[in-house]
Amino acid sequence: MAVMEMTKENIQETVEKNKLVIIDFWATWCAPCRRFAPIFETVALKHPDVTFAKVDTDAQQELAAQFDIKSIPTLAVIKEGDLIFMQPGALPEDIFEQVVERAKEIDMEEVRRQNP
Repeated sequence: MAVMEMTKENIQETVEKNKLVIIDFWATWCAPCRRFAPIFETVALKHPDVTFAKVDTDAQQELAAQFDIKSIPTLAVIKEGDLIFMQPGALPEDIFEQVVERAKEIDMEEVRRQNP
């Protein structure tokens, strides 16, 4: 699946309609963001069952504030409507791949039972 552009207008529908959403918060002026972009795209192509989205923090300041983004790039993982992972910094491809695989494995029913 191609990487989509996420905005404040489409985030709610995207999160509601997709089991797993992985978001890259970035900006055009950010060199680490530009280096991470091809890694994000490559991993996205390997996981057509996952929704990958990018948020331009300059264009979507309200959305970046909603997620309390203080540093970019920042990666956020939302599974079944819950934020389960958020980390600033560009990841190497192998580590990012592990994040995606582990996110797929998380049993949200179990998480919700342990954290009511």
